[in-house]
Amino acid sequence: MAGTTGGAAHGRLRGRVGLGAGAAAAVLVLSACGGDGGSLEEVELQAGEGGMMPPVAPTEEEGTTTVDADGVSMEVPEDWEIQEEGGNLCLTPPGQPACAYGSLQLLTGAADQHPQNWPLEGDAFAADDGWADNTDSCRSLNTAASGNIGVESAELTNPAEFFVHADELKSHHAVWDVSCVNGDSFEVRMWFLPVSDVLLYVWSADPQYDQVYERAAETMDTTAHGN
Repeated sequence: MAGTTGGAAHGRLRGRVGLGAGAAAAVLVLSACGGDGGSLEEVELQAGEGGMMPPVAPTEEEGTTTVDADGVSMEVPEDWEIQEEGGNLCLTPPGQPACAYGSLQLLTGAADQHPQNWPLEGDAFAADDGWADNTDSCRSLNTAASGNIGVESAELTNPAEFFVHADELKSHHAVWDVSCVNGDSFEVRMWFLPVSDVLLYVWSADPQYDQVYERAAETMDTTAHGN
């Protein structure tokens, strides 16, 4: 049964694909993992530079769709924007800039594509400062768009926790509580499979979508990955 267990990380694209400026921004975000020298965080902040929107409350009855990235599938709300680039997906909740606050990212070959081999290098997925490759910028709802608010501290709140997915593989499940110099805080979540190098990543969690993140993780299935 899918879910969390005490104590490391082992989804297909169907659904509507957002076009226009949002999709272009997402392509930049996902391309940042491709080793072109730019950091994932820098490009994501550019994608949100127009300003974050107040969170839009989800409807009580919400349909889901199955998305796929390079043979890794999972279920997400059908009204979320879906951007795809190079075997990676970015899923953005209604009313938010692409791949910013509240977004969910599914990356295949995550560390292999990343210039700093994050989050595999140095077991960053299990470290207090491992929530990003560049931990300089606050990602709270009020500050993420500006990109000029610093981070004061970060804590891994669930060390040595594993999560069982739909394919019965276990991932390293990490949740970080990050405090900013202006008094804001935000939460980053990660499910990482080091052997298959698959990463499910919540850039800055919106609490109202807790069940969305959990459902995506529970239904994540890597059975067709690499076939």
